[in-house]
Amino acid sequence: MDSVFKEIYTKHHQDIFHFLFYLVKNRELAEDLVQEVYIRVLKSYDRFEGKSTLKTWLLSIARNVAIDHFRKENTLKNKLFSRTDWKDYDIQDKRPIPEEVVIENETIGLLYRCLDLCTVDQRVVIICRYIQDLSISETAEILGWTESKVKTTQHRAIKALKKQMNRLLEKEGEI
Repeated sequence: MDSVFKEIYTKHHQDIFHFLFYLVKNRELAEDLVQEVYIRVLKSYDRFEGKSTLKTWLLSIARNVAIDHFRKENTLKNKLFSRTDWKDYDIQDKRPIPEEVVIENETIGLLYRCLDLCTVDQRVVIICRYIQDLSISETAEILGWTESKVKTTQHRAIKALKKQMNRLLEKEGEI
């Protein structure tokens, strides 16, 4: 089991951390939730049947850990819809962190601000599809939805993002 766990950690730790970070927008909390994911993986790995990819299974667990946290805190809306100043976070990672991406490209910064204005379902689909680069079927499996619902929510999310981006750009006088 040690070698399996080490392989899981090596291949999927960053994906799990980023997934949770984008949901909770708090580095310390995301790190704590990652630990909870690993605890659940250790407890349930023998029940993993391989019907999905390991990454999909791990992100499903991560999603459930986040939902459990939000339920426990009873602040789902406040946590998911709160605005965050990315400059407050110092994430150690070899890949560009959200702060660096925002600095490098203001359009992406605007996109992140607009993402906060989407519904919870739309945010999760955008995170899964475009940030975690999961397929529609993997996203559906993680969320427990049909592929049709993922496609519809994705379409509505993109439409909402475009509308919010245009609104903010007009407000800032850039259009």
